Amino acid sequence: MAERFRVGLDKIIKEFKLEVIYTHKDPSEIQIEENDVNRPGLQLMGFYEYFNPERIQIIGKMEFAYLSTIDELTRKERLDRLFAQKLPALIITRELPYFAEMLELAKQYDVPLLRSKESTSNFMSGLIAFLNLNLAPRITRHGVLIEIYGEGVFITGESGVGKSETAIELVKRGHRLVADDAVEIRKVSNISLVGSSPDNIRHFLELRGIGIINARRLFGMGAVKITEKIDLIVEMELWNPDKIYDRMGVDNQYSSILGVKVPSLTIPVKPGRNLAVIMEVAAMNNRQKKMGYNAAQELLDRLGMDVESKETVKNYDTF
Repeated sequence: MAERFRVGLDKIIKEFKLEVIYTHKDPSEIQIEENDVNRPGLQLMGFYEYFNPERIQIIGKMEFAYLSTIDELTRKERLDRLFAQKLPALIITRELPYFAEMLELAKQYDVPLLRSKESTSNFMSGLIAFLNLNLAPRITRHGVLIEIYGEGVFITGESGVGKSETAIELVKRGHRLVADDAVEIRKVSNISLVGSSPDNIRHFLELRGIGIINARRLFGMGAVKITEKIDLIVEMELWNPDKIYDRMGVDNQYSSILGVKVPSLTIPVKPGRNLAVIMEVAAMNNRQKKMGYNAAQELLDRLGMDVESKETVKNYDTF
């Protein structure tokens, strides 16, 4: 069974500056596990089929208007059935007033009652994005994550191959470090991954021969970043003279992390190669490919070569 992650209600309150009307215990002890939210319009009408009580419930202008049109006894019956589901929290948006029955039932069923100043749509979109990030499936991988020209580049490879040294050179060239050594990767959607550093080692780098440094304190706030989307995976490996490395770059290679395919490259390492510059070029070239341009394909088209034929490779090697 896949591991389920949680986020404390206190973090949601802090992130969205929510007004706490009632909580039965410290919000940090109330854990949210469901990344979807719900507006209980149908439930207030009595329809509970497919209702998920683990979702945060949001009362907006429409729900409030409906509750205002029904008599007090019916309203209390409808709300009683809703609160009886043991909701993780009920949030009222637009700073609308709450009915006295809401506070009474929140205390009766131990349901946190909160309020936001935001409009319902804006609040819901922000909350869903926050929950998707904090409750996303995740994995920790060894490597370095750095933002290069707006592209998140995840650098992997064996220990001692030069990942951290390359990262520090990139930081000196104006790019931003996200994580070194351990990268926590979260699957925020079916097509995107976001990487960050564990809190206890954030902004620290290990350089063999020097030791541990703090990139934020050494290079300033502009040299670091908290999170970054992973756009490209680069594996650094010691140069193997018996291995044939890609010289064309016509076809995209991919690596899969948490079921998400990400473009990937293998960069051979040997003395004399300026790896920082190579990483910069790789990031810019990856952006060009995403925009539909492939330099290798254009060259082959100009030379009238068929990329799928063996003769193409042979001709290119002698070009």
